[in-house]
Amino acid sequence: MGLMAFFFSFYLGGHYLLGFSFPTPGILLQIGTSILLGSLLGLVFSRFWPLPPKAGLERVIRTVLLVIPAVGFGLGLQIALQGPNPTQALYLVFALSAWLSSGLIVRLPEAGQNSPSKPAK
Repeated sequence: MGLMAFFFSFYLGGHYLLGFSFPTPGILLQIGTSILLGSLLGLVFSRFWPLPPKAGLERVIRTVLLVIPAVGFGLGLQIALQGPNPTQALYLVFALSAWLSSGLIVRLPEAGQNSPSKPAK
């Protein structure tokens, strides 16, 4: 819901400050659909490959393997919703929501690693 509120306010503010076209209820529905489907993709992805507990190369590879297909799926969704002349960057909204929601499931540290519940020897 927070991401939807951000993008809704972004497009409303963009209308008054930057001269964007006023977002109609149909456009807001398309943005909401893109956020919902992108979030679902990120959650499904993180269910199969949870976020590692520590930063490193695995997080970078995981992000690349999620975001590149998410941009492609987002482009397909944008063409399906807005046709050949889009007015919003729905593919970026889709990829951003997939990336943000993929961090909701974090893998627990393995038994051999130091964790807050198990002090180091």
